[in-house]
Amino acid sequence: MPNRTLNARKRIALVAHDHKKADLIQWASANKERLVSHELYATGTTGKLLQVTLETTVTCLLSGPLGGDQQIGAMIAEGKIDVLIFFWDPMSAQPHDPDIKALLRLVAVWDIPMACDRATADFIIASPLMSQPYESILPDYDAYLKRKV
Repeated sequence: MPNRTLNARKRIALVAHDHKKADLIQWASANKERLVSHELYATGTTGKLLQVTLETTVTCLLSGPLGGDQQIGAMIAEGKIDVLIFFWDPMSAQPHDPDIKALLRLVAVWDIPMACDRATADFIIASPLMSQPYESILPDYDAYLKRKV
């Protein structure tokens, strides 16, 4: 099976739907010391709010509905994101729901740790694996890629 090494300094994507932005900002503030030691990426408004809250550089992508979720998905597929913290709103329909499902699918395809709520985000950020290199064993997709259609 192919491997991928995640460095001690992780590349973390942070995303939040409108009704979850305050929750993500509050969580990020509570975990500021841990987060600022990593490379941070975020969609649209969430990124701008995080820059102010964390007083650090956050690479801001497009807003989710304008393609930000797809940008993060592409970065995952390219091996440029190590962790996804995505506070999504299960109670509200999203106009870009197909993009969100595609993003979640890529997280599973590429074995990326993901939190969709505060409790899981707490477990991930507190893990000793967040501050040390980690050898991720990727699924072997060779047979899939070589199959005849």
